[in-house]
Parts: sequence; structure tokens; C-alpha cells
Amino acid sequence: MKNILNGKTALVTGGGRGIGAAIAIKLASLGANTIVCGRTLARLQHTAGLARSAGGQSEAMACDVADWNSVAALAERIQKTSGRLDILINNAGVGWFGGPLHTMPAEKWDAIFNTNLRGVFHMVRGFAPMLIAAGGGDIINISSIASKNALPNGAAYSASKWGLNGLTYSVAEELRGHNIRVSVICPGSTYTEFSPHEGKSPDKMLIPEDVAHAVEMLVTSRAQAFASEVILRPTRKP
Repeated sequence: MKNILNGKTALVTGGGRGIGAAIAIKLASLGANTIVCGRTLARLQHTAGLARSAGGQSEAMACDVADWNSVAALAERIQKTSGRLDILINNAGVGWFGGPLHTMPAEKWDAIFNTNLRGVFHMVRGFAPMLIAAGGGDIINISSIASKNALPNGAAYSASKWGLNGLTYSVAEELRGHNIRVSVICPGSTYTEFSPHEGKSPDKMLIPEDVAHAVEMLVTSRAQAFASEVILRPTRKP
């Protein structure tokens, strides 16, 4: 499996840490030329270094997925430098878990939806034409188990992920005729810096590499096979 993605170019948003970094390292280890993007270049460069150490090619490129002009500039740059895109991982996400919805500042709501949902729209708009030109590929959106379950004090985050699931299922139907598989992964409690873990046992939680393993399964499946949704849960409740 080490070189199964040789000749392919992958792009991972939110690749500076956590799940995004683990996915980027995994794709690079499988032979893909892996581009990591996000808002903090220093973190992205660290991930790219780890990805190269895993045996693949990797480059860090700054991009704010919530800003269409930033995404369009990234698409133009990748078209010039790589000439193609085969795998797009929409992982960038933000959340707010500070209390009930009626106490939430409006700007926090906007920030969540601009990244978690509008940002994926921007990436699909910017990069689907490149995947179509390449003859097909994979788009994988990283959602959350919060897209399936109620999340008190995190209603906006949950709503953004429910929306992401609906977007994924619909775009999958739009693009499957172009040999593009659009999938969503919904991880349960994952031990990262991102979400609160009060009262949860880290040794029972998922780790970013579990999500990366699911990505590996999706992108290395036979071209005729299409897993539209993967739900990952810890074996034992944390």
C-alpha cells in the first residue's frame, strides 16, 4: 500500500494539527503529493515536514477557506504548480461550546458557518473543476457525530455539521457521473485540542490517526466502490 497513491495530488484543509495533520501524513505515506492548507503557516510547515518524513512529498500553503478570494488564489496556485488535484479533504472546522444557543454571540455563529459549511462550498466550487479535469477522484468531508446526535451548548456547531452532511450527499449525486466520489466521515469523541473533553477518558477516545485510517480506506477503494458515509465511534464510551 505504500505507493498506492503515487502520481496523485491531495489537498487537506485545516492541516496544521489534529485530524487534518494525521490525514496529511497518512496520504503522504501512501505516495500522494500532499498539500496542507490553513490559516497558520508555521503549523502547516510543521505538518508538511512530518509528511515528508513519512516518505511522501508535501507542501504548506496558507488559505482561509471562509474567504472565497483566498480559495480561488489557492486553486490557481495549485493548478500552476501541480497541474491537477485528485483528492480533496475538507477538514477545516471551528466550534463554540460556551453555552446555550440564546447566549451565543452572533459573530460566533457566523464564524462557525463561514468555515464549516460555506468553506466547504468554496472548496468544492474552487476545486471540483480540477478533479473533473483529472478524470475523477475523491472529496471527503470531515463532519462529526454531532451531525447525528443532539449537542447541548454546541447547537451551532451541530447545525453546521448536519448541514455539511446534507451538502455531501447532494454533491455526491452531482459529481458521481464524473467519477468523483464524495464521502463524509463522522467521528465521535476524538482526542485533539479542538473540542472539550470534560469528564471523558482520553484512553477511551478516538485519536486523529483513526480518522486518517478511514480516509485511507476511502481513497484506496476500487474505483467501482463508493462508501458515501463512515461513522466512527470509540469502542467504549469515554
